[in-house]
Amino acid sequence: MVKKDAKSKAAEKKARTAAKQEKKTKQKEKKVKAKGRNDDSDAEDVDLEAVLAEYAKQQEQFLKVTETSCDPPPPRSSATLIGSPSNNNELFLFGGEYFNGALATFFNDLHVYQINKATWHKITSPNSPLPRSGHAWCRGGNAGGIYLFGGEFSSPKQGTFYHYNDFWHLSPQTREWTRLESKGKGPPARSGHRMTYFKNYILLFGGFQDTSQTTKYLSDLWVYDTASYTWHSPTLPPSSQRPEPRSSFSFLPHDAGAVLYGGYSRVKTTAPTSRQIRGNAAHATRAVLKPLVHQDSWFLRIAQPGPEAPSSALPTVRWERRKRPANTPNPPRAGATMAWHKSRGLVFGGVHDVEESEEGIESEFFDGLFAWNVERNRFFPLGLRKGRVGKKVEKGAERGARRGRGKADEEELLKNLAALEAGGGIEGADGMEVDKGGEEEEERVEMPVLNTMPHPRFNAQLAVQDDVLYIYGGTYEVGDREFTFDEMFAIDLGKLDGVKQIFRRELENWVGSEDEESDEDDDEDEQDEDEEMAEGSVKDETESVATTTMATIDTTADIVDTTMTEVETDTGPSADDPRPYPRPFESRAAFFERTSMQWQDLLLEEFKSKGDTTGPDSVKGLRRKAFEMAEIRWWDCREEIMDLEDQQEEAGIGEVVSLKDKEGTGGGVGRRR
Repeated sequence: MVKKDAKSKAAEKKARTAAKQEKKTKQKEKKVKAKGRNDDSDAEDVDLEAVLAEYAKQQEQFLKVTETSCDPPPPRSSATLIGSPSNNNELFLFGGEYFNGALATFFNDLHVYQINKATWHKITSPNSPLPRSGHAWCRGGNAGGIYLFGGEFSSPKQGTFYHYNDFWHLSPQTREWTRLESKGKGPPARSGHRMTYFKNYILLFGGFQDTSQTTKYLSDLWVYDTASYTWHSPTLPPSSQRPEPRSSFSFLPHDAGAVLYGGYSRVKTTAPTSRQIRGNAAHATRAVLKPLVHQDSWFLRIAQPGPEAPSSALPTVRWERRKRPANTPNPPRAGATMAWHKSRGLVFGGVHDVEESEEGIESEFFDGLFAWNVERNRFFPLGLRKGRVGKKVEKGAERGARRGRGKADEEELLKNLAALEAGGGIEGADGMEVDKGGEEEEERVEMPVLNTMPHPRFNAQLAVQDDVLYIYGGTYEVGDREFTFDEMFAIDLGKLDGVKQIFRRELENWVGSEDEESDEDDDEDEQDEDEEMAEGSVKDETESVATTTMATIDTTADIVDTTMTEVETDTGPSADDPRPYPRPFESRAAFFERTSMQWQDLLLEEFKSKGDTTGPDSVKGLRRKAFEMAEIRWWDCREEIMDLEDQQEEAGIGEVVSLKDKEGTGGGVGRRR
């Protein structure tokens, strides 16, 4: 009986082996036929010039700019997201591409997100830029509007690429695109570059160009003068330092120019290899391109022409290498471009390539949120916080309630601004009416709020509008599969009390290729063969993974503790810094009210040191400038103050009030009691 069972099992195994062999043979024949059919398909139907001409012809059918309500945009990567420069209530999303494993689709639609109504609108125009991804845009600075340059377009199977070198201006009010034809030579075509603004200039740096043989990374700097409509590439001294070629870096505006951090490129290097020569293994080297994640920081200093210079005079620019930022996210990560907010850069997610082997690259993805304080050149981790329980306020104590956070704080801030613009003191702000832009409370949509960061990803699109960070899309990889997230989130940077989910849709299925399907079939066959052997090892493997996971969690906790300790050592005002320092739980409005005279004195001293005897045009101008400085200072110290707030709350200490700031109170023991 035992021998019969053994023979039966052997026959079944032989039959399974024959069936698998027949299946593989059919798959090979299918691939050969498909290859013969499709070898030239991507080259034949990919006359990119003709495809783009057809797109342009279709756009001409739109007779005017139209705006219609729509669902959230379909998933895409390498798009651009920006807050409207003309108001605090809109976000603009343009372009991008979507790859499902088989075909790539490019977009040239412009979507507008209305923040107060939580609605999406699609803009159609007879003069829109053609479909693209990997482009860059930025605010226009003194010129206003939004400027866009470059990008790429490819055939559906990504066999051929096309890089753009066109330059566009978008009016946020009219939603109208205008192609800008500059005088003289402009930047060559590229993707992966970055743009920012300074005064009336648009700055463009870096990127890459795909050729038929390789990818060329760029390090050229271009400056566009919005007044004369001309591009120029500044000539730098041969001995001067400059950033290495790169793409996907962060390029942020600055009062004296711009700052650059990080980026990604592939550099040529040699790798050992072995070859057989007459039976002996001879070692040799071969040229390879190695991925490089940059972690350096640069300052682009720009000096405008003097008042007596001719109108055609160009600004003077030079690169200055900064020290490497402190407390950088570890390990280094690519695919994490910053969004600018109040003199700091905000970065989310990223990817780190762990190792490279013959089978490919193993990657680690992140969901961390960091703020790069540009002036201090230091990174601060931003974590979600538990909501604070508000204090009970008696009737008639509305003045004290101004220290609370949320909507009341924002309304008071607007009142203070309106009072300053009216030329009155901040004490007269309570009686002023604030225009809320037609907000209707009943139209607000309740959205789920998460107490964890969004799923790890890289290349998410970030934008800040009205002190709220918006995270759109992003990419995640599993093996050779690439998934594009179809979702958007919002994080209040003042509170950090949760992640608001604006919309979220399930990921679409990965189509893949026949090679991947064959590999999957092979894996399934191997799994069937080893099923009996696997049963005994599943338990041990599960326990091993659990142990490894717990060890990883413990290690991560140690890293976080070390990072927070390092941050806390830098907490507190510097003795050499004369600027006022915010207090824990102090709102922006309360901070300015307490320190207004100090900021005005600092401004007057600054004017005096520069020999400017006239100073600001009026007291109103002085106060407004002081308010701007106080707001920047409040955000500059935000991470440190939040650490102090957390420490005080853990110790059971609430808001600390200085008696000298309270009206109608004096010093002395009796008063303190």
